[in-house]
Amino acid sequence: MQRLNLNSDLGESFGPWKMGSDAAMLRIVNSANVACGYHAGDPAVMLKTVALARDGGVSVGAHPGFPDLQGFGRRRMDIPADELEAMLIYQIGALDACCRAQGARLTHVKAHGALYNIAGADRKVADVIARAVRRADAKLILLAAAASHSVRAAREQGLSVVEEIFADRAYLDDGNLVPRGQPGAMVHGAEASLAHVMRMVEEQALVSVNGKRIPVKPQSICVHGDNAEAVATAQALRDGLTKAGYLLVTIPELEG
Repeated sequence: MQRLNLNSDLGESFGPWKMGSDAAMLRIVNSANVACGYHAGDPAVMLKTVALARDGGVSVGAHPGFPDLQGFGRRRMDIPADELEAMLIYQIGALDACCRAQGARLTHVKAHGALYNIAGADRKVADVIARAVRRADAKLILLAAAASHSVRAAREQGLSVVEEIFADRAYLDDGNLVPRGQPGAMVHGAEASLAHVMRMVEEQALVSVNGKRIPVKPQSICVHGDNAEAVATAQALRDGLTKAGYLLVTIPELEG
């Protein structure tokens, strides 16, 4: 039985501003990538999200991004490599402390938003992220875009890496995500997302908007927690993948 992981980016509320349906998502997904306060989240939200994940048997990852609360971390920022590395170590450390305080364990790291997308195409940025993860804790797993520079950088740094595909995002012919500002960037609806995922998982390939196939070995599937359709999409994916015979597990269990 092939193992797959279902993950979501969560803990993205900030102060009185609420984002997503974290409690509902954490009853469906296997792993949570928790915002670390730079693009979203705050200390109280981080602690609460970790506790909810712990109680649900969901593995917890740090979700660091650019220092961009106003832009939700989706705007490009050109930050010197040493400064960016320090920012990433800082965010990973903060989430790790929240996990320890709540009797949980930090298991992985996934970069957020613009940082994630840039690293997928820019090897220098991918190297910065991989170095930061290794320096923070070399036992952490990097959750990275399938067939990207991030995967190769992590492996060269000696990190364990899990390759991720997106249920609710479309792909360009080069394997990168269609930019959010362009038509067709999002895959809307639970049924369409499930069909999108099943095609990639069964064909072992990214399928672009133009039908191009890029060979990959998908291990983890992301549903964005800030999407209004997130809960319905996540449930449809869980039901559909289980019905198709896949075993859904946490990120650390993918290696088992």
